[in-house]
Amino acid sequence: MSKNVLEQLREMTVVVADTGDINAIEKYMPRDATTNPSLITAAAQMPQYQSIVDETLSQARQDLGAAAAAAQVVTLAFDRLAVSFGLKILQIIPGRVSTEVDARLSFDTQGSIAKGRELIAQYEAKGVSRERILIKIAATWEGIQAAAVLEKEGIHCNLTLLFGLHQAIACAEAGVTLISPFVGRILDWYKKDTGRASYAPAEDPGVLSVSQIYTYYKKFGYKTEVMGASFRNTGEITELAGCDLLTIAPSLLAELTAMQGDLPRRLDVGKAAAARIEKISVDKPTFDRMHAADRMASDKLAEGIAGFTGALETLEKLLATRLGALEKQ
Repeated sequence: MSKNVLEQLREMTVVVADTGDINAIEKYMPRDATTNPSLITAAAQMPQYQSIVDETLSQARQDLGAAAAAAQVVTLAFDRLAVSFGLKILQIIPGRVSTEVDARLSFDTQGSIAKGRELIAQYEAKGVSRERILIKIAATWEGIQAAAVLEKEGIHCNLTLLFGLHQAIACAEAGVTLISPFVGRILDWYKKDTGRASYAPAEDPGVLSVSQIYTYYKKFGYKTEVMGASFRNTGEITELAGCDLLTIAPSLLAELTAMQGDLPRRLDVGKAAAARIEKISVDKPTFDRMHAADRMASDKLAEGIAGFTGALETLEKLLATRLGALEKQ
């Protein structure tokens, strides 16, 4: 029996589940899993995960004591909830889970370092090795510098909200473990900016961006892994077959499972090594200049931070409401 497209993809690319839905992870059994504030907020509102939310809130109340204000309990539970989901996910998958630093710290290097250390400490207190965790940080200049410090401490990082080559190069030069360039969000921007209704997969701007980054990394021997993310359709995914990793939503994993036909490798280390491109050194002035010149990257980074911040604020309100209900029981 011939292999479906997802099975073929797994032979050349590590497939990661882009979800906080534990049932979906159990169904598709990816090696790794990645979450973000929006996914955790969505999962926290699903009835099947209410027990995780309630356990986290109850433990926070117990640790702080009955005299602690509700706001203090919510803050502590909020800090722990992503780790609570991460721990559940790690019971299922064999690899790593990405857990995100508060998006409101995206321009705060020291704050991001402190939060990264805190998240790792929570996992290690539960007996989980830091080798199984990726600390997810927005790819601002400040976030990249935080990741450089954490990596030197053996705390591995996943730089997210990445839209431009300048961000990717800065991450590689900082020794970051993994980056997550956002394919679909790049496509969204170009469709809106140009008025085009669609792009063929081979000319999709998000696909071209990830292909460029992959080629640059392999050409110059960087160890940083490339994990395409934020897909809008299966064409974007199949056009990036051969990328180090791809993090894919459950709905698209289902579509790939149902697809038949040969899947050719699109990204290849050998082809990348032969590419005729120049190496660029990215310091802060260069980063700032390239970022300002890239309207798409500037717009989408700002929008992404705002979106994740909004999701965190929604989660805080949800936790406050749930704590009130629990303490009335």
